[in-house]
Amino acid sequence: MPKTMEVVCTDDDCEFDMAGLHFTYDMPDDTGVDAFSCPYCGGPVEEIEV
Repeated sequence: MPKTMEVVCTDDDCEFDMAGLHFTYDMPDDTGVDAFSCPYCGGPVEEIEV
């Protein structure tokens, strides 16, 4: 099963709450949270455990 990752925006002024990223089988294994940004404000995101 492909990897999944839950992320939150680290910008305190951003209204974005949380997103779940669902990888495809073709996504490189070493793809991490640093490859993504907030879909709302464009700021950095961090991975969380839910």
